[in-house]
Amino acid sequence: MNRRPLLALAALLAAPPLLAAEPPTEGGPTVLHCPHLLDPAAGKLLGESTVVIRDGRIQSVHAGTSSEPGARVIDLAGQTCLPGLIDAHTHLTSETSPTGYTDQFRWNTADYAIRSTVYARRTLLAGFTTVRNLGDSANESIALRNAIDAGVVPGPRIYTAGVPIGSTGGHADPTDGYRQDLAGNPGPKDGIINSPADAWKAVRQHYKDGADLIKIMPSGGVLDESASADNPQMTLEEIKAVVAAAHDYGFTVAAHAHGAEAIRRAVLGGVDSIEHGTFMDDADMKLMKEHGTWFVPTIIAGKYVEQMASTPGYYPPQVARKAKQVGPIIQATAGRAYKAGVKIAFGTDAAVYPHGQNAKEFEYMVQAGMPPMYVIQAATTHAAELLHRADALGQIRPGRAADVVAVPGDPLEDITALQRVSFVMKDGTVYKQDGKPL
Repeated sequence: MNRRPLLALAALLAAPPLLAAEPPTEGGPTVLHCPHLLDPAAGKLLGESTVVIRDGRIQSVHAGTSSEPGARVIDLAGQTCLPGLIDAHTHLTSETSPTGYTDQFRWNTADYAIRSTVYARRTLLAGFTTVRNLGDSANESIALRNAIDAGVVPGPRIYTAGVPIGSTGGHADPTDGYRQDLAGNPGPKDGIINSPADAWKAVRQHYKDGADLIKIMPSGGVLDESASADNPQMTLEEIKAVVAAAHDYGFTVAAHAHGAEAIRRAVLGGVDSIEHGTFMDDADMKLMKEHGTWFVPTIIAGKYVEQMASTPGYYPPQVARKAKQVGPIIQATAGRAYKAGVKIAFGTDAAVYPHGQNAKEFEYMVQAGMPPMYVIQAATTHAAELLHRADALGQIRPGRAADVVAVPGDPLEDITALQRVSFVMKDGTVYKQDGKPL
């Protein structure tokens, strides 16, 4: 996607919120009555429980039903409560479209930014109260994060990488496929590096821009207009330089990597997570376990691109070819990684498929051989650990953020229940109740 000049978002930021969420009763607590409460840290489904919330935090959790003086009481009869879900791989400022490869020449950054508010709302209402945003085109997701944090628009809590970092002609190069006079020569300020020195400059630029973490592209990818989905595209020295610079600035590093060699280099280079991992081999898995590297499978993205590759004209021919190569493999790889004991956090590559369908990934993970409790942990305690926010997110425990969702029935018996989120609370504010947005 072209890096369009970043336009001011003053009109967007001045607009009223898109969703009239229901805030807590002024000065009083909110009490949730949950017939069942899923505790991912303990790996247990608890019985009837009361959750007391004050000032956007969990104040207490009690067995049975109780209340508090002056409290607003929400009875979630017939539902299971669980922590707000975390998607560790999203792209909230774009969405798949058959016109996407030409829209980039017509739309301005503001067009993408305004649409991102719709995608953010959709994601929140699907029960995902926190996301990592792993790449945009012009730092639009930084503006989106700031607008959500300020309460201007509704959406999940965002940890964003801004623009991705990669090499000339690689998966991060936004000008792949352009004619020569338009392609230009993107450099470190644009996230395109070709040396360790460039890597340091690119990371420092991200710090200046206000990013929360770093995303690198050490392998080819599916949706760019280059030839390979899996060839290595960054040297080990470049990856080590990115990681060293990132750690100086308090950043974690996520690595888009389909190919086995790119995965090996990324793990040896010290990245925190491998995204996609389609062609991961046994040696890669062993190395990831040794280094404690997280794996974020994004099965839904692989399945979606494989499906759409059969739709004439949806993707350019070279993209459709790569989609048909990656799609049939990615789910089986995730299953093998789980059996090998690789640490797995939940992530979907939202935007590659339509936003709001994130929870379909749970179903695919279970089909790959992962137990229902494990895949819920992947989207709560595991993802919170990957984010280095285990003290604030991923559990319904005193002191944590008051992020609570509920689904009808028991998701341990029917994992597809997570695709029917009926209640959403983020930071103590209710955005969805009885299956309806507020």
